[in-house]
Amino acid sequence: MRKNKWRLIPSIVLTGFILFNSACAQNPPFTGMAYVNEERLAEKATYLLNNANYIIPLQNLEQAKVASVHFSNMYAREFDSLANKYTKVDPFNGNIYTGVKSLDDLSADLKFYNTIIVQLNDADMNNPLITGFINTNQKLKNVIIALFGSPASLARLQNTAVPIVWCQRISPVTAFYSAQAIFGGVAVTQKLGVNISTLYKKGMGFVTTKTRLQYTVPEEVGIRTVNLDGIDRIAHEAMQERATPGCVVLVAKDGKVIFNKAYGYHTYNNDIPDKLTDIFDVASMTKISATTMEAMQLTDQGKLNVDSTLGTYLPQTRKTNKNDLTIREVLEHQAGLIPDIPTFDKIKPTDHSTDSSAMFPTKVNENYFLRKDYFKEVMWPDMLNSPVRTRGQYVYSDLSMCFMQQVEETITAMPENVYVQQQFYAPLGMQTAGFLPLYRFTPDRIIPTEDDKKDRHALLDGYVHDPTAALMGGVAGHAGLFASANDLAILYQMMLNRGTYGGALYIKPETVDKFTAKQSPVSRRGLGFDRWDPMLDHHYPSKLASDQSYGHTGFTGTCVWVDPKYNLVYIFLSNRVNPSVSSKLSSLNIRPRIQDVVYEAIQKGM
Repeated sequence: MRKNKWRLIPSIVLTGFILFNSACAQNPPFTGMAYVNEERLAEKATYLLNNANYIIPLQNLEQAKVASVHFSNMYAREFDSLANKYTKVDPFNGNIYTGVKSLDDLSADLKFYNTIIVQLNDADMNNPLITGFINTNQKLKNVIIALFGSPASLARLQNTAVPIVWCQRISPVTAFYSAQAIFGGVAVTQKLGVNISTLYKKGMGFVTTKTRLQYTVPEEVGIRTVNLDGIDRIAHEAMQERATPGCVVLVAKDGKVIFNKAYGYHTYNNDIPDKLTDIFDVASMTKISATTMEAMQLTDQGKLNVDSTLGTYLPQTRKTNKNDLTIREVLEHQAGLIPDIPTFDKIKPTDHSTDSSAMFPTKVNENYFLRKDYFKEVMWPDMLNSPVRTRGQYVYSDLSMCFMQQVEETITAMPENVYVQQQFYAPLGMQTAGFLPLYRFTPDRIIPTEDDKKDRHALLDGYVHDPTAALMGGVAGHAGLFASANDLAILYQMMLNRGTYGGALYIKPETVDKFTAKQSPVSRRGLGFDRWDPMLDHHYPSKLASDQSYGHTGFTGTCVWVDPKYNLVYIFLSNRVNPSVSSKLSSLNIRPRIQDVVYEAIQKGM
């Protein structure tokens, strides 16, 4: 009766949370304490066995090709939705193979996966073919069992050597919890209280620590869901006032994603709704999410010194006015560099073609290909020969990060987009983040930006909005990065953790502290990072943000802010430049007002 009760009541009560964590998630419309209470019970009912090799929490995600196989688990959808927050996990319905096909066919279909999560329940344990499938595959691959059921079912796995996450309690929340336990989103804290079998005895069990983001409800961190309702109102105001066709908002506190919601549509045609998994052109957030990340890591390795000069790393600058500009000045926007160089206005008809060829290899967007070596022959000389006018003063410059890109690529002998993908995004489990998204994703997953009627004569969907970055082939130090909100939450939780995530160190804590701290008496900036503005009437980034806050905005209508005082990550993604550039998002203070709703909710919970 208890099992049937949980199959009926919680699945209804917790439907809002299921939607909250699904691909088209919306925040739950109910009080979250029901979820929190069940989550506590899930923790007490979850055990980890056979983990002597410390496979769980999963690490080295860049090498993992993960499949999730379920048979009779009624909450497989919930389990898989949470697993996919951490890395790409492909679902397989094993019932198809126990019926129409065979489990040998399933094994064949899994040949390109090196990690298989098998979801089991009591009914599955009565099928010897399933245990045979596990025993066969554990010889070849990393197999992990997520078992939901009775002690008797666990006892039947007596001869299985693979890690087992066992939960006696069956509900949507235990499915969420087990998936997160496998990836380190929650800790496994329990040891067996009784003897289960001759192998699984009282006192046995492995405990783990939380190493990645957890996905939960606001009540988990002492915030009432109702106190975040203002986010809905402000987001809908933004769309009603045509400040942006849609947006995605994410809030993580104390290492837990407590709010993640998509609003509106890709365009004002209302054809494709915004989804949590949508990929946005984050514009100048590239400066800190790619270029500055690489600068910090190279600093740790002793390959980059912020007090060395551009001339130290770039021989071509040594006979120019850029030679003695320090990396520190460049990162602080105090090197005196002009904001940008001429872009499409300088393009000649002979510089581009509608077709790709050896002579025109650089794709700017559909039917627009730039001639070979255009950057080398035109743009790079323009950068090198540009004036230095305001050295020592704060003047925001895209050229700063263009120069940093050249410095970093010279040091590493690797394109920036390749470096950050290999060193940050892939190992962190960031599935969408990167440059040149159309090489990996279809346009319907990418939020379009401007309908450029002047230069590119096309709707920019998957091609970078920034014109300088576009003419650089979509990879630039100041713009060109595309990402989803969840990916950015992972990256900036790593920053909030002072350089660690998933049990790995990416940047030394002292380097994180140095780059994100106020650096100069003439501006609020850190090294690469924007920061809280001490001029209180500016209310930047918002009225209630602490003086420890750091982050960056993006021209396309995006921002990320990390506030160590409140253990908070706030992300706002939109395409306010669609179909054309508009200032309404800023004039209505949409981003800071939403941010303040979060702070107000935190303060009410104190």
